[in-house]
Amino acid sequence: MSLQTSTPVLEVESLKKHFVMTGSFGKLGGVKGVVKAVNNVSFTIHQNETYGLVGESGCGKSTLSRTLLKLISSTDGKVKYANKDILQLKGSELRHVRRDVQMVFQDPYTSLNPRQRVGQILEEPLLIHSIGTKKERMEIMSDMLEKVGMQADHFYRYPHELSGGQRQRVGLARALVVNPKILILDEPVSALDVSIQSQIINLLEELQAEFNLSYLFIAHDMGVVRHISDRIGVMYLGNLVEEGPTERIFQHPLHPYTKALLSAVPVANPDYKRERIMLKGEIPSPFDLPSGCVFHTRCPFAEEQCKTEVPQRTENAADHFVSCHLYH
Repeated sequence: MSLQTSTPVLEVESLKKHFVMTGSFGKLGGVKGVVKAVNNVSFTIHQNETYGLVGESGCGKSTLSRTLLKLISSTDGKVKYANKDILQLKGSELRHVRRDVQMVFQDPYTSLNPRQRVGQILEEPLLIHSIGTKKERMEIMSDMLEKVGMQADHFYRYPHELSGGQRQRVGLARALVVNPKILILDEPVSALDVSIQSQIINLLEELQAEFNLSYLFIAHDMGVVRHISDRIGVMYLGNLVEEGPTERIFQHPLHPYTKALLSAVPVANPDYKRERIMLKGEIPSPFDLPSGCVFHTRCPFAEEQCKTEVPQRTENAADHFVSCHLYH
């Protein structure tokens, strides 16, 4: 089925998150600037799809992920799930949506309560959502631990007694015990060794097939994103500059920033010569973003128009979108 005719499970429309920075005395110190961490970002995630979100550190990926679940408040925009705008929900309605849309954080150590055993960590979301009796919860937790590759004796251990990979498996199990529909994965393997990364990626693919899950997979490693993602969105300074099917993005990148990112990805063939695109200049300050296209200060193809006009999102090929004056 074409993505253009299938029904999205999550729709993000013109999402914005701006941070107002004040002086040393808060409001009395005056406004020093506005950081546009997420600026007018739109995308959709479809059933059983993995949508990869990539970009340099500081581009707004993690802020976006937390805004989606209203862990931090948004400035503007909509996040639609099951015909409801998550950003407008409160109380029990918001809690119900958070059962269906779960999050796995980057650092598996700091995201787990160090004073709780694994069993307590897994039971907490079940208690919050009033799922099952004590016996039923024990069965759910034991089954989920097995599915993520953990042993029965891990149930009674503390996070500090586990390895990094094991802690991330516990984080996955905690998200999955409530039977969600969507997982937001915020750089879930970046803190792990390479060998453990591949194990977690393979586990994610197995779990997706078994539970019919949809993923928002956030990362800066293009190789990992290519392996697991069906579609990719590329972010730069809070803006989504390109979006499309994974292989098309890798084979036919359009935006100069995407081309620069891909040129840095190592290739297995030592005889293959790829032109390395080196971006010149410093990344602009988030307090003072450039006018027009935010990438024009580093873009080798920038023209006068780029300095004054914000490029519009256009469809260059089927399901392949880019925000760049070169393609208008």
